[in-house]
Amino acid sequence: MKSLKGRVAVVTGAASGIGFALAERFAAEGMKVVLADVEVEPLGRAEHSLRSAGAEVLAVPTDVSKADQVDRLAQQARETFGAIHVVCNNAGVGATSGAAFWEMTRADWEWVLGVNLWGAINGMRAFTPILLEQEEGHIINTASMAGLNTSAPGSMGVYSVTKHAVVALSESLQVSLAIRGAHVAVSVLCPAWVQTNISESIRNRPAEYPSNEPERTPQAAAAIEYVKHLVATGTPPAKIAATVVDAIYKQRFYVLPHPEALPGVRQRMEDILEDRSPVLGPPWAPWRSS
Repeated sequence: MKSLKGRVAVVTGAASGIGFALAERFAAEGMKVVLADVEVEPLGRAEHSLRSAGAEVLAVPTDVSKADQVDRLAQQARETFGAIHVVCNNAGVGATSGAAFWEMTRADWEWVLGVNLWGAINGMRAFTPILLEQEEGHIINTASMAGLNTSAPGSMGVYSVTKHAVVALSESLQVSLAIRGAHVAVSVLCPAWVQTNISESIRNRPAEYPSNEPERTPQAAAAIEYVKHLVATGTPPAKIAATVVDAIYKQRFYVLPHPEALPGVRQRMEDILEDRSPVLGPPWAPWRSS
């Protein structure tokens, strides 16, 4: 895309964090922005903030794990603005219960998979046909460095599973669009630590997925606190948004805002090629058993 001005962007998880930063940046580029989030009050504040700054905005409360709600989001966006050009499947939750990987309940899996993976699948299915109607379009799926390098213990492993799947989904989507000769580009965003509310994801856990957290071991408690520290001291979301906009202009597929995390990805690739078992890497050392 040579210009975003006058185009329409849809962003899920837009009430805070990376999602709101993306919406702000798109508005600054002159785009009309559709905000979607499961948190109604923060979504309203985000809408007010952008509208006060002069942006054309539509806010649609949406649970991305529900296909019918994502379909409704797409319909309302097109009815309001007439077209859609950029879609950011960004909504996500983290799982930090402290449970061992095999102790995660079915409800834990269904909740995290529903938002992180099915949210991206629902977005792809609802919006790709609309983007194909335009002269050009772009889909950005938010994954994570956890989708390229797995060294997370315990419940964080559930998050890693979903993010690996989002990377694979994005790669497959790109190939499918290229085979068709479509003028729709794809990017997969894989950030490391960013200042967001993901450590507090439990606030949005639906009652249909009851939480049954076990007593945390000292190692699990240390792991959770360490993750919270890394998130709190991470990159400001506005910097991530700027990187995404640059990737849209340059049609870059892999969007990797944290080059310092790439040695871990290289190590994983080398382990695969050399048939070595994965090990608990340095980023997770603070909670390794002695």
